[in-house]
Formats: sequence, C-alpha cells, structure tokens
Amino acid sequence: MKAVVYEKYGSPKVLKIKDIEKPKPTEDEILVKIYSATVTSGDVRLRSSDFPPLFWLPARLIFGLFKPKKKILGHELAGVVEDVGKNVTEFKVGDSVFGTTTMLNTGSYAEYICLPQKWKNGVVGLKPKNLTYQESAALPVGAMTAMYLLEKANLTNGQIVLIYGASGSVGSYAVQLASQQRAKVTGVCSTANFEMVKSLGAENLIDYKKEDFSKRNKKFDIVFDAVGKTTKAKAKKVLKTGGNFVSVKMLTKEKIEHLKLIKNMAEEGKLKPFIDKSFNLDDIEKAHEYVEKGHKRGNVVITI
Repeated sequence: MKAVVYEKYGSPKVLKIKDIEKPKPTEDEILVKIYSATVTSGDVRLRSSDFPPLFWLPARLIFGLFKPKKKILGHELAGVVEDVGKNVTEFKVGDSVFGTTTMLNTGSYAEYICLPQKWKNGVVGLKPKNLTYQESAALPVGAMTAMYLLEKANLTNGQIVLIYGASGSVGSYAVQLASQQRAKVTGVCSTANFEMVKSLGAENLIDYKKEDFSKRNKKFDIVFDAVGKTTKAKAKKVLKTGGNFVSVKMLTKEKIEHLKLIKNMAEEGKLKPFIDKSFNLDDIEKAHEYVEKGHKRGNVVITI
C-alpha cells in the first residue's frame, strides 16, 4: 500500500511516499481503508520536532530521541471497514467510520490502517451520515479537544467566553460548542477571518494584530486559548472572579463518549467542520508547508 513515511525530523521534505506492506488486523482489530485524513499543527510539530524548550527533551524521549519512533504521521481519519478480527463485535465490513490513531502507533497518512475496536489512547466510531469523508476526518481531534477543555472550564449556559485563535481547528469547534450552550462568544483572530468566525456563532470579534484582548474592560467567565499563544497571566486580567482559563497546552483526553456526542451533533446540524484546503496524498509536502505557515483556517484535509 501507499503511505507517507518520515525517518528523520526536519522540513516537509522529509516526508516520502513509499510502498509498504498492507497491515492485517489482529483478532481485536478492524482494517480501515482510509479515504481522508488531516494535517494538524500537531503533525507539523512532530515532523519538525518543534517543541518548546521545556518540553523538547521529554517529547523526544516519547516520540524518538534521535529519529521518529512513529514513521507515519496523521492523527485523524475517515474511511470504510474492509476487514475485521474474529473478536470484533462493534463494527462490520462496510461500515463507514471516523476517529483517531494512537499516539505511538501507525498514523493515517496511508491507504490502510488497523485500529483496535476499543483502546485507551484513541477512539473510533461510525461516521456522521450527513458528512463527507473529508468533513468527518476533520472532526475528531479539534472537536474533542474543544469539548474536553470546555468541560474543564465548567462551561454553563449563558456565560461570557473569549476564544483566542477562534479561526483555527480547535477554536472553530470551541466557538460552535460554546454557542450551543448559549454563551456570548468573543472570538480573537485576524480581521480576514471575522466573517468565518461570526458565521460559527461568535457575537464579538477582536483582531489580535490590532488590539490586546487583555487590556479590555470587559470581563469573561472563560478564556480559552485555542492555539497555545497566550498566557494565563494575560487571561487573568479579563477573567471574572472564579473564572477559568484553559489552553490547548493542557493535557487532554480522547473519550469515546465525546466522539459519539460529536457525531450526533454533526448529524443534527449543530456542529460542522470548516475545511480550509484539501490536498491529495501525493501533495503531502505542500500540505505541511501550508499548515506550517500558521495561517490555516479550520482544517486542512488529505484525500487518499
């Protein structure tokens, strides 16, 4: 099968398309023919080993000190179940599925992948019926991260929420999820993305290039850093007493119940992925170059 492999850290040029052996499912796994995957900021960070100084060594110890342990990147996918192990009970051949890969296992930049039907470090489920494979592949990581962090922030109906980086993948889902709770959302992004973020449910908008949100007189119940580019110290300046700051820099956990809730919300029209650009697998280098610039809106998907 065709897959994108990287055997050393570096620029997008380290990504090479190779023919490798097609995997076979174990008795507890499903074999998925991947139709679509995504390029996330996490994929770019792993490829380049671009971690903050404090986390650089721990990250390299986890993901590979001198070269990557995980040769295939990609953490989201959507596709069709082509084969199942003898102990699999939750899926059958022909099911359309979406979900995430395990952090240290094979990634989704490939034509096929084997996934456990149940696991601790990733989740997979039936894809939303009303979404394309591209849209479905763009849901799991961003939407589950946003959902998890909003739960950590104790989001309740009618709160006043500021989302920093509202036009990115996590931010675009956070805006929608907060709006579903009737929160009054202020989105921080560039002026070029105002219309996009407003269409997702934001009531107020701030251009981070022109204004420092922490100098506003307005107070918020929650400040959500969706891109890891602001600080708790700045957030405290505009948080109400007892308000909460959450950031994508925090450890998050993928939950199957979150994936199922996201699927249901998508099918009810309450949650929709924003697709910025789509690339073919053969153009994976260009896709990484685009995401690495840091200006993507919503999600970048790969058609396989």
